[in-house]
Amino acid sequence: MVVTLIIVCEVGFWVLLVAGLALRYLARMPRAGAAVLLMEPLLELALLTVTAIDLKNGAPADWKHGLAAVYIGYTVAYGHYTINWIDGHFSHRFAGGPPPVKPPRYGIARARHEGKLWLRTVLMVAVAAALLQTAIWYVGDDGDSASLRDWQFTALRILAIHGVIAATYLIWQKKDPSGATATAAPDGSRERTPAP
Repeated sequence: MVVTLIIVCEVGFWVLLVAGLALRYLARMPRAGAAVLLMEPLLELALLTVTAIDLKNGAPADWKHGLAAVYIGYTVAYGHYTINWIDGHFSHRFAGGPPPVKPPRYGIARARHEGKLWLRTVLMVAVAAALLQTAIWYVGDDGDSASLRDWQFTALRILAIHGVIAATYLIWQKKDPSGATATAAPDGSRERTPAP
């Protein structure tokens, strides 16, 4: 049941996202679109509630409950970022908005971008680890919580791997082949200036 709900939540996330953006940009109903987008966190709340009820009803704590915790952590850390990214593309494509700002590709600007993404992963792991620890305490010494502890270590491995990847952008900075440097323009977009 938990795995089915995770799939339903993922599908629901995209359905609500498309519906909210369609209302905002295609139907020109920004308030209705915002209201639909604000329903996104209800999906995670439902998943958390069902997972807790499943454990309370005596279901053995296994990989499904761990996956639910990691999924909720991912949504907390990356959900808003994903919505903003899709919103920028949707606005540009269907409402004549400006082209979305692409992440920097070179140098320290790219390293900073990757570092910010890694900090989101830190948040994801912190949320997942806290939910998993709460479930471990809830199960108690009488139950088998080994799979939940395994998921905690899995989350830490994800954090470490992403940290190594982010660090490579700092250690081996890719240079712009044109010799230009990227700077932030007053409007928040990136403008390129030729190297002297």
